[in-house]
Amino acid sequence: MQFRYLGNSGLKISEIIYGNWLTHGSQVENEVATASVRAALEAGITTFDTADAYANTAAEKVLGDALKDQRRASLEIFTKVYWPTGPRGHNDTGLSRKHIMESIDGSLSRLGTDYVDLYQAHRYDHETPLEETMQAFADVVRAGKALYIGVSEWNAEQLRAGHALSKELGFQLISNQPQYSMLWRVIESEVVPTSKELGISQIVWSPVAQGVLTGKYKPGAELPAGSRATDEKGGAGAIKDFLSDEVLGAVQKLQPIADEAGLTLAQLAVAWVLQNPNVAGAIVGASRPEQVASNAQAAGVKLDAEALARIDEVISPVAKTDASLTKSPATRVA
Repeated sequence: MQFRYLGNSGLKISEIIYGNWLTHGSQVENEVATASVRAALEAGITTFDTADAYANTAAEKVLGDALKDQRRASLEIFTKVYWPTGPRGHNDTGLSRKHIMESIDGSLSRLGTDYVDLYQAHRYDHETPLEETMQAFADVVRAGKALYIGVSEWNAEQLRAGHALSKELGFQLISNQPQYSMLWRVIESEVVPTSKELGISQIVWSPVAQGVLTGKYKPGAELPAGSRATDEKGGAGAIKDFLSDEVLGAVQKLQPIADEAGLTLAQLAVAWVLQNPNVAGAIVGASRPEQVASNAQAAGVKLDAEALARIDEVISPVAKTDASLTKSPATRVA
């Protein structure tokens, strides 16, 4: 396993991050989830990402239980706040001071820890003054409940405003968590250059494009039984934009490149996002322990210029690049 600094900070995280969106507390049994966390630890992964909204708080509890016998100081545990939780009342959502302060305590209790290494705004809240949100995060840091603050899916303008306030309030905004893959490159034109300037790293989710970059979905073929694309509760909505025959055909053309590099298609996809120097880590999930072990092998892989050029030639025509696709809900979801 390789490690990288997160933003302009002294915190190092594992290049491969274990995330439990769509799995813990929902798709897979707790025993399998625990086995997957064990596989992550055995692969040298020290960084674990979750959120209070995953499985309506259950995912945090499963992760906390799976990590309870580990040395806390040897781990980096990340969670998030924004989306509705609990009974989904009028204040059970967003980035108000009330919701942040109540949510951090709930997350710490479920995770079984006194602090998280990174606390992240899961989206930008257009209904709460940014000053209120950032002041609440500053107070969370000063209370010792989070060591650092990050955000998720903020655009360049929002990152700049949040970073300026964090400096005024005396804490560090060090990361952004966007979707990023060969097929979803919307952060490259604005978010990445702004982040480099501000000392913010990307912690990217869905580097394998919801499983499409594994090559298991074939153009013109039936969707594999039991796959994410067939599970309305487990991500079918998120994956549908990648399931055109044009996209799936392009993905199949990556196989010779992966073979020559000695990688699976999934490993190639994870290694590809890690070639971006602004990316500190790639979040991988798993429904089976062996998936974790396989994806972790993408750590430390260096793709040469020829391989990167060939990937670009194959995938660029079908990749999403519009910076305006980085956005948060105009109003809170309740």
